Amino acid sequence: MSILVFIQQENGKINRLSLEAITGAQQLGAKLNQPVTACVFDENSANELKSYKLDKIVCINDSQLVEYNPITFANVMEQIISNENSTLIIAGHTYEARDWIPRLSARLDLPFVSDCTGFKTDPNFVVIRSIYQGKISSDVSIENNNGFISFQSGSFRADEIQVGSCEVIQVSVDLSQSTDLVRPGEKFQEATGAVDLSRAKIIVSVGRGIGKEENLPIAEELAKSLNAEIGASRPVVDYGWLPHERQVGSSGQTVIPKMYLALGISGAVQHQVGMKGSDCIVAINKDPNAPIFEIADYGIVEDLFEIVPKLTEKLNAR
Repeated sequence: MSILVFIQQENGKINRLSLEAITGAQQLGAKLNQPVTACVFDENSANELKSYKLDKIVCINDSQLVEYNPITFANVMEQIISNENSTLIIAGHTYEARDWIPRLSARLDLPFVSDCTGFKTDPNFVVIRSIYQGKISSDVSIENNNGFISFQSGSFRADEIQVGSCEVIQVSVDLSQSTDLVRPGEKFQEATGAVDLSRAKIIVSVGRGIGKEENLPIAEELAKSLNAEIGASRPVVDYGWLPHERQVGSSGQTVIPKMYLALGISGAVQHQVGMKGSDCIVAINKDPNAPIFEIADYGIVEDLFEIVPKLTEKLNAR
């Protein structure tokens, strides 16, 4: 019995959510006293994983797996799960994972608990999953600890992966049963100029407290002084002051920057879901009871129009 982590990659680059999933699997393996095995369809990615604390890495290096196909991926993973006698199969909650895992979950008659934010093992093992747009956290038990789990972006930190050494096992699988019933089209590409806030190291995010669109340059100047990206809460996007690609939260992007500056953001649960994993959270809000202060590392109860220009001035002076 073991925990199996599926590693999604593209062109030899491992998906960040898969690295976060490794961290979660390592922590869960330690709690359940089970070895953790990684499974990947690329040799270069397999070699990159050798420096992590894993029981082993199963690598299937086949040309038919270069391009994503849900039926082929499900067929391959079914064979690997059987060969490895894996009970828990973990993956990052990516678009691909939420496509092929339900197919295999139904085929094997095993539960799939998706978009989880963590787990607990005291007294029994349960996974934590947000419901009602993040308003409530629910504990979900898996019968006999046997099933599929996908972890939401930001649930674990990729830079907290335990290092070590392990071997890569090259495995051959039978792909004769794979069909072309599903033919993926051209991959979706963000529009030119679109921003991936998930890669930003510093984010200056604005909320309803900015007042009006004409006040945005105050936040933009601060962002410029910090070489940061601009983010926003949902009201700012709904008003049309910033594009949706800048939205952080349950209906926007999930981010884990080194520093997240929340300007005039009250911090509703839906927003916290998208940024609570940040290394350092700084909140500026004139409402001392704003929920954002409950998760902030540093909080300033003051009018942002008084504080932000002075902060920008000091940063520029340095």
